[in-house]
Amino acid sequence: MNNDKMGSNNVEAEYMDIANRNAWPIVYQKIGQECQSYPYTCTEAKKPQNKPLNRYRDVNPYDHSRVILKRCERDYINANLVKMDRANRKYILTQGPLAFTVGHFWLMVWEQNSRAILMLNKLIEKNEIKCHWYWPQDIGSEMVLSEVQLIVHLLSEEDCNYYTTRKFKVYDMVSHETREVLQFHYTTWPDFGVPTSPNAFLAFLKKVRNSGALEADVGPAIVHCSAGIGRSGTFCLVDSCLVIIEKEGLDSVNIQHILLEMRKDRMGLIQTPDQLRFSYQAIIEGAKRFSPDYKEEPKMEESIYSSVAEEGEEEAPPPPPPRAESLTKAPARPLPAIPTSTSLGNLNYTAAESSSSEEGPPTPPARDCPTPASSADDEDEDRDEHTNNETGENTETLRRRRTRELAERVSSMKKRAREAERWHALKRSLYKPLTITFGFLLTGIIIYSYVKH
Repeated sequence: MNNDKMGSNNVEAEYMDIANRNAWPIVYQKIGQECQSYPYTCTEAKKPQNKPLNRYRDVNPYDHSRVILKRCERDYINANLVKMDRANRKYILTQGPLAFTVGHFWLMVWEQNSRAILMLNKLIEKNEIKCHWYWPQDIGSEMVLSEVQLIVHLLSEEDCNYYTTRKFKVYDMVSHETREVLQFHYTTWPDFGVPTSPNAFLAFLKKVRNSGALEADVGPAIVHCSAGIGRSGTFCLVDSCLVIIEKEGLDSVNIQHILLEMRKDRMGLIQTPDQLRFSYQAIIEGAKRFSPDYKEEPKMEESIYSSVAEEGEEEAPPPPPPRAESLTKAPARPLPAIPTSTSLGNLNYTAAESSSSEEGPPTPPARDCPTPASSADDEDEDRDEHTNNETGENTETLRRRRTRELAERVSSMKKRAREAERWHALKRSLYKPLTITFGFLLTGIIIYSYVKH
């Protein structure tokens, strides 16, 4: 890419040029091709003792930027420190914790002095577990993580329609220090998709910013989805670009160049052309909304599922390829239109204009251990919620029902996690004696053969 040429272009003009040429898949693929020349290694992630700690076999942290745990038997966690010096920003991008990496996750939060966790996924999506429930379930309850000597208390929880905020108190049993950590949980961002509107996403970003969790005087915020590259990369790209725009102006931003810089710290940030297109829209819209001269408009609320999410969930996926294929290949089907906010004006264009292919849908990512959920899928749950609202069911009743259903899901998840942990423990316990036995047998055979001859 010609960085000098792109750097001088107006972001809106660049957006319109790509849109008019239906070139989002092409631009996205070129970014992936440039990243293939990066010389970075993932040696630690591929070691036999660390492989089980990765949620997806092809989403691994680079060695040079990986987060290293200090107070732990193993120093490995699937997480990278992503630096954007020009925006004076640091983020830790990581996968959704597994059942047996919850302690590692909280130890990272503590050791990195992080003051916020940005969770951009649901626990269960498309009937698959995307993230283990890693915080206390009830307000006032605690989670004791004896292997890392930490205790996590849930102090409060607030439902903000399309996201939830929680406040934790983390107690270190070694130093006897305590620290408050916020969690911002975005609950309506579909896997491999985009939020319903730039406005709703930007309202979420502003809430995070106002908390001070992204400032340079605290540790880097922990940003995760399921794999820690798609939705997480979109959030960080939009935030960093908007900071640079606030400092240097809209025309100073080269979005593709900034994405390439961020991918030097963690592989595959932004997983689809659709997420790249949404990033452009959110950056253009955010430059207006975050301007000191911007007049606040009525609050926008995000619907449970956008058209993008529905289109992505209507079919059962075929046998999945590795997630990394989505980082270099163009999608096979036309991109659905993203609903634009009111101030985007002439940036709106139809889905027909944005299509680039006539083939079937792109294949979803590989899962290390696809496990069906025990209850109905998320789309049915959200449809039920919408129906209940229309018939006048009061909010408290709906909240209790959702809590009960979620508790049932969590119970099922915990049961499966315990079974998985028992199986891994059994394999670990058998490995050493079997190895010794095999060694003795092999030695005996060699000695017998030597004596016989």
